[in-house]
Amino acid sequence: MKIALLGLAQSGKKTLFTLLTGREVSGTMKSGESLEGVAPIRDKRIDVLSSMYNPKKTTYAENQIVLCPDITENNKAREWMAPALRSDLLFVLIRSFESSGVYHPSGSVDSERDKAMIQDELLLADMQLVDTRLQRIAKEKKAGQTTDQALEEDILLRFNEALETEKPLSTIALQPHEEVVIRSLDLVTRKPILFAYNVSEDDLGEEQEGGVFRISCEIEKEIAAIEDEEERLEFMKEMGLIMPSRDRINAALYDALGLMSFYTVGEDECRAWTIRKGAVAPVAGGKIHSDIERGFIRVEVIKYDDLISAGSEQAVKKNGKMQLNGKDYIIEDGDICHFLFNV
Repeated sequence: MKIALLGLAQSGKKTLFTLLTGREVSGTMKSGESLEGVAPIRDKRIDVLSSMYNPKKTTYAENQIVLCPDITENNKAREWMAPALRSDLLFVLIRSFESSGVYHPSGSVDSERDKAMIQDELLLADMQLVDTRLQRIAKEKKAGQTTDQALEEDILLRFNEALETEKPLSTIALQPHEEVVIRSLDLVTRKPILFAYNVSEDDLGEEQEGGVFRISCEIEKEIAAIEDEEERLEFMKEMGLIMPSRDRINAALYDALGLMSFYTVGEDECRAWTIRKGAVAPVAGGKIHSDIERGFIRVEVIKYDDLISAGSEQAVKKNGKMQLNGKDYIIEDGDICHFLFNV
């Protein structure tokens, strides 16, 4: 699962990419170049489990972040589009800070103008894709049209009508069999999208209405540079932050992708495993090893809160709180699992 990090030039994308992934962006990126990095999701539950088990290794869940080329207005090349199409979610960073030392491509800072322009560019990108595909279908159907081609044309005509009225394609409801027909197009406005404003220190705050975030990339750089934990927490308190904004946003991106974590624990490793919400136990086990899914027998489940409350696995079992579940069990976020299987 990949997340496309998008925005205009000088919006702070490179800084945020480095903050999320730890990967430095050296110099100016080449025309059309994109970069990928892994962003570990800081999970307090994993930290607590690790302190309980003192394992040799602690592994967090991760997001795959793709730093895309700058979005520029009225640029038909749309170099940002290719990596965005290969991603599962769009994360758009919008500049909302003033700085005489950082130019703005439009000459002035206006976050709502920029947001509207980016939304227009996304719509135009899909209009281009839909129009190209409709032209191809028109040529193909001269030799006879299949049922699937007719269905695809009907869907695309509906899409075209929505785009011409400036509606993102996520507003168009499709049946499962229709989704299959147009899946290969990877239209950008059918993907989930989150927005964040890169603000000055004075405008920092918690999550806004509608899943829009505020982050100060400069303040986050300062937070990341403080090695002493007490000093870092004190600085964050002064900024009005409970946790680093980058961690809050990274967790929100994970959730927006429809993902969640279950855990395995022990002396060797405490680990968060990524699954889709609603996954059944054998599928979850398959994330660890395909043999577990193939030979699944049952899963022993301890709820995180029960473990913390009891203090140990033995105490959880003594209290009768450990669950034995079969193949139809739907894994819940934070479940601590031990899979039994035979192949």
